[in-house]
Amino acid sequence: MILDEVILTVAAGNGGEGAVSFRREKYIPKGGPDGGNGGAGADVYFVGTNDLAALNKFRSQKNIKAEDGGMGRSKKMIGKNAASLYVRIPIGTTITNTATGKKMNISDVGQELLIARGGYGGIGNWELRSAQNQTPREGKPAGRGEVFELHLNLSFIADVGLIGLPNAGKSSLLNAITNAQAKIGDYPFTTLEPNLGNLNGTIIADIPGLIEGASTGKGLGIKFLKHIEKTRVIVHCIDITTPDVLHAYHIVRKELKKYNPLLTTKDEFIFLTKKDLVTDSVKLNKIKEFKTISSKVFAFSIIDNVDIKKIITLLKKKDAAKP
Repeated sequence: MILDEVILTVAAGNGGEGAVSFRREKYIPKGGPDGGNGGAGADVYFVGTNDLAALNKFRSQKNIKAEDGGMGRSKKMIGKNAASLYVRIPIGTTITNTATGKKMNISDVGQELLIARGGYGGIGNWELRSAQNQTPREGKPAGRGEVFELHLNLSFIADVGLIGLPNAGKSSLLNAITNAQAKIGDYPFTTLEPNLGNLNGTIIADIPGLIEGASTGKGLGIKFLKHIEKTRVIVHCIDITTPDVLHAYHIVRKELKKYNPLLTTKDEFIFLTKKDLVTDSVKLNKIKEFKTISSKVFAFSIIDNVDIKKIITLLKKKDAAKP
């Protein structure tokens, strides 16, 4: 199951200490200071991802520790700055500092939040030399990285939920209309966890394929049906090459009703996917089969830019649920 709440301790890297050393070479027995500065510790960033299961890695690991900066060395050698640490966090996550109550939100794929700043590098005695003190015998201490205890809460509330039988083209649609990078493949159950995409502020969720009996635990079972409860609009995706598209539609509707009858009262679009694989006459006949069920039935292909623009327009409307 998806982990949707966790408390973490996040520690940025400490700065590396500066070196205190003096040049000692043949014929130069009393050279001046040559200790180099330390490197900066790594910052910690949270980065938004459409993978709702991204918090699962914290089931047992409750601490995030970034790399410390490198130590300064003799011969004025500077310690290496540590590379920033980027941690993937699902969009829809609220991050609360447990000590201060300050809140931050991850709302878009690729969004970066600076969570903890790394410590600055220490100063070696080479840089601290002066006319008054030509042989400093100590450096300036390095800074410590910031450490915070954070409460992460994934409040998965999508505006639009993509549902349908396995391999109905939901993930491909999500990728085509948002900046999501959901895994796709020409086989059932390619999607094993929900994926999210952001369409100019409209959050769209790709719900893993349901099958007959899902409400009783078959296939991926009821694991993800709870997420559909929170969506405003349902987009029912059906592969147009399916011999009986109405039967495919009713299989999923029946499972929704068994799980929670209120799910069948949500506003709904019916998208017949992969229209490029059938003739125009087949397409029209498939659409006609749904006319007694809904006036919001559309056939599309993700390789047709006109279709994609039409879908984006439909789903971006605040009153998208209206015919």
